[in-house]
Amino acid sequence: MPQHSAPAPGLDHVAASLVACLPALSRALERRVDLVYPHPKPSEGQLALLRHVEAHDGVTVRAAAEALLMKPNNVSALVTQLTEQGLLERRSDPADKRVAHLHLTALAGQRLTEVEQLMGAHVAHALRALTDGELDALGSALGALQALSRHLHTGAR
Repeated sequence: MPQHSAPAPGLDHVAASLVACLPALSRALERRVDLVYPHPKPSEGQLALLRHVEAHDGVTVRAAAEALLMKPNNVSALVTQLTEQGLLERRSDPADKRVAHLHLTALAGQRLTEVEQLMGAHVAHALRALTDGELDALGSALGALQALSRHLHTGAR
C-alpha cells in the first residue's frame, strides 16, 4: 500500500468532502434527467445492472452481484423488475436449468443509450460553466477518482 506524506487531517478532509460531494452530484444528475426523460427512469441499481449486462452479455445473476458488490437476492429482484419492464431477458443455462444468463433487450439498449446521452449532456452543460482551471483540475482528477473507485471496489470483496 502506498505511503502518503499528507497528514491524516488532510486525508480525512478529502475523504469527507468526497463522501458528501459524490452522492450530491449523483442526486443532482438524477433530478435533471428525471425532468426530461420521457420514460420511467431506471434506478441507479437498475442502471448499474443494465450497464454490466451490456458489457458482459450472458452474465449470471451471481456473477453480476459479485461484480456490482450487491447481494444476489437484490440483483435477482432487479432482474425481475427489469424483465417485467421488457429491458432484460433471463435465459436458462442449457447445462444447468437453475442458472440464468442475462441479456439486454433491444428496448433496454435504446433506453440505456438515451439515459447515458442525457446524463452526458447535463454534465457537459455544467462543465461549460466552469473556469479553465476548474476543468483542468477535474481532468487531472479523473485518473485518481478511477483509481479510488478500483481500490474501494476491490477492498469491498
